[in-house]
Amino acid sequence: MASTGAKQAPKIVSKTSAGGTGAAGASGGPPIMPLASPLMGKKKKPFLGMPAPLGYVPGLGRGATGFTTRSDIGPARDANDPVDDRHAPPGKRTVGDQMKKNQDDDDEDLNDTNYDEFNGYAGSLFSSGPYEKDDEEADAIYAALDKRMDERRKERRELREKEEIEKYRMERPKIQQQFSDLKRKLAEVSEEEWLSIPEVGDARNKRQRNPRYEKLTPVPDSFFSKHLQSGENHTSVDPLQGLGGLNTPYPGSMTPGLMTPGTGELDMRKIGQARNTLMDMRLSQVSDSVSGQTVVDPKGYLTDLNSMIPTYGGDISDIKKARLLLKSVRETNPHHPPAWIASARLEEVTGKLQVARNLIMKGTEMCPKSEDVWLEAARLQPGDTAKAVVAQAVRHLPQSVRIYIRAAELETDVRAKKRVLRKALENVSKSVRLWKTAVELEEPEDARIMLSRAVECCPTSVELWLALARLETYENARRVLNKARENIPTDRHIWITAAKLEEANGNTQMVEKIIDRAITSLRANGVEINREQWIQDAEECDKASSVATCQAVIRAVIGIGIEEEDRKHTWMEDAESCVAHGALECARAIYAHALQVFPSKKSVWLRAAYFEKNHGTRESLEALLQRAVAHCPKAEVLWLMGAKSKWLAEDVPAARSILALAFQANPNSEEIWLAAVKLESENNEYERARRLLAKARSSAPTARVFMKSVKLEWVLGNIEAAQELCTEALKHYEDFPKLWMMRGQIEEQCENMDKAREAYNQGLKKCPHSVPLWLLLSHLEERVGQLTRARAILEKARLKNPQTAELWLESVRLEYRAGLKNIANTLMAKALQECPNSGILWAEAVFLEARPQRKTKSVDALKKCEHDPHVLLAVAKLFWSERKITKSREWFLRTVKIEPDLGDAWAFFYKFELQHGTEEQQEEVRKRCENAEPRHGELWCAESKHVLNWQKKTGEILAQVASKIKNTF
Repeated sequence: MASTGAKQAPKIVSKTSAGGTGAAGASGGPPIMPLASPLMGKKKKPFLGMPAPLGYVPGLGRGATGFTTRSDIGPARDANDPVDDRHAPPGKRTVGDQMKKNQDDDDEDLNDTNYDEFNGYAGSLFSSGPYEKDDEEADAIYAALDKRMDERRKERRELREKEEIEKYRMERPKIQQQFSDLKRKLAEVSEEEWLSIPEVGDARNKRQRNPRYEKLTPVPDSFFSKHLQSGENHTSVDPLQGLGGLNTPYPGSMTPGLMTPGTGELDMRKIGQARNTLMDMRLSQVSDSVSGQTVVDPKGYLTDLNSMIPTYGGDISDIKKARLLLKSVRETNPHHPPAWIASARLEEVTGKLQVARNLIMKGTEMCPKSEDVWLEAARLQPGDTAKAVVAQAVRHLPQSVRIYIRAAELETDVRAKKRVLRKALENVSKSVRLWKTAVELEEPEDARIMLSRAVECCPTSVELWLALARLETYENARRVLNKARENIPTDRHIWITAAKLEEANGNTQMVEKIIDRAITSLRANGVEINREQWIQDAEECDKASSVATCQAVIRAVIGIGIEEEDRKHTWMEDAESCVAHGALECARAIYAHALQVFPSKKSVWLRAAYFEKNHGTRESLEALLQRAVAHCPKAEVLWLMGAKSKWLAEDVPAARSILALAFQANPNSEEIWLAAVKLESENNEYERARRLLAKARSSAPTARVFMKSVKLEWVLGNIEAAQELCTEALKHYEDFPKLWMMRGQIEEQCENMDKAREAYNQGLKKCPHSVPLWLLLSHLEERVGQLTRARAILEKARLKNPQTAELWLESVRLEYRAGLKNIANTLMAKALQECPNSGILWAEAVFLEARPQRKTKSVDALKKCEHDPHVLLAVAKLFWSERKITKSREWFLRTVKIEPDLGDAWAFFYKFELQHGTEEQQEEVRKRCENAEPRHGELWCAESKHVLNWQKKTGEILAQVASKIKNTF
């Protein structure tokens, strides 16, 4: 104990001496004064030795507070260290477990300071206990009560929060709000003022602005000799040589004899010679002897650079790892072929071709029965060596077809190839691949002889039988195919080839029998008749011009495996699929079969008629329509198609006779009356047309008949007769808007603006939802200079017809024509909010933007209306304006494909081709437009429905519309 006290004594003394007020201070004696240092000044500081003032914390002024010592945080022990208690329970045997336990205890702090009289403890007293169903019910009840209480005060609280936020925003506005007035003034800044704003200077310091470049000083030769003599060892590695030998030094840079190993001597003369040699070599590579000029050949220079770069672009460490792994695989299992192949390919990729060859040859020794290893060895070796490798492979694997094929490929001479393949066939006579390769090299006569031997060796190969049948004469081919059927009774291709053979030799009556017999025979041999496969075979026959075989196959299999109620729908889909694949005869056969099964179905006749119209001849169409109207006499559209076909062929009497028959079948059909009127008026038989219309008005009076009567008198110049007919028609059909439009337009033509306005207003009272009437009235007011009235009319129209894109578009254009571009942009924004999926609005919005913003706007338009023809047309015009001719043409084609009825698209496309296309392209667009017969489009209708153009054909209207298009966009 004495010794322990002696040991502890110095610590006590040091503590008492360290403090400002030690034991002496505590006992009431004077404080111990520190000794003055000899470095201190002569004048003693006044505060030294005095007691500290009240509230003084040492080090607070310089921020040195909050010291933590080891006594505060405990001993520095690891979480995995064992605790002192050797008999601790399993969950408390390490320091980490003890700390975790203390942490868990801290979570449930049940101290009095954590208790509130109203809320209780801050945490849950029973969080460690089980959560049962009655606890869940209680929580749900409390939650419902809290929610109910919260809803009672919700409005007042939200109002108060809103007022507080507004007050806060008033006191502390955002930076964005502070500068909003200045942002608005930016619109008034001119381009000159903008460009006159000075550039921001470089705020960096002088050292950053002007960095000092690294100075490199050449090392003198004496430095090398001195260090060689001193024999210093350097551990640094040249970075260029750190890639394991992939980078080789320049040739000539290290010549033998510069430095003798084991000696510290350096021959400076030889260094100089080597340097001169290297310089001469580089100069000779890039110099030109003509007049001493130095010319660099860029191709050769780049080739030289490429030769210095390793072929593998990956990480070197990955190569080393792969090499090590593959070496391990080879050593553990040397008879595993993929290990040798992978090792050889790795070395090949890294540019070490010779190492790869050595590895793969060793692989052939270890795996002599592996076909893949021999083929890889033949691929890696150069020509003659590869032949030797293949010969060696054949000795080890005399039955390998792939090795024989590779041997034939290595031969350059055709005779040598034939010799190799014949040798192969001696060893492997059952290989179809070898026979096919050998036959391809032979002349037709020799090939026939070889094939006759091939089918003996491989009697189950359909390809060899069919190839032999193609080379034989008709009689021999029939025998060959019969033998093939005996050997392979389950293959349909032999039967189809037999049918094609009969058709090719004019024996068409046998085709149907062969196909029927094929179906019966295949079913007898347990073959399932796959309808889709047979239809594909029929399409191939169609492409091979075997029409009879194709039609026979279709008739035989078209009804297999289809429910009775699904037949019509499935057959129509099959026909469309055949048309899409270009197999027109197959589609014709499907339609013919469908018409036999459904002779009274108008929809099938119509589809067949449209098919003949698009892909057949005029004669085939007329023949089909004659049969169609015989089976469906009440189908007006079939009569009209027949009459139109005759009229297009300029056979007007035949067209009249068809329409006369149609009248008999459909006595009071409006469509047939109007078709007859059109036929007569198009052929300048105006009196006949008038008589027909008069009969129609008496026997089948409809609004359209009256409208056509008015139109006929109007275009012929009989204005008074037209007005009288219009007045009479409006007595019967006052809710037909086209009559009011025609009345107003006739008055406008006669310059009676007041009467025209009255007609439009009366029409709008009867037909308030007719958009064209509102637009005509707006145009009238704009024409007479009443811009405000036109604007008011359009606003009223939008109120009566909400979400109508045409009215919004006209409002935007009205403001734009008046020069009020800002108002036009505002209206366009409102329009797009009300009609977000309107293509005509988005198309107009693209060109309302300035040029730099048009592309962005077009992307937005395509996102909203991806398949709208107006948007596609706008994008095409946008590319046209940027002179991107190819892209513009693609978008024009896409537009007319999606909507061929849009005349404006055809007109713009034709105008584009007139400017940038060839004559063939222009003619193609014109023909496609005439076939499509477009009827809609703003510019198109303005021309096609004008009274002066009533007899013009589609091509003439196309040229007229295109001539009026200006490239203002």
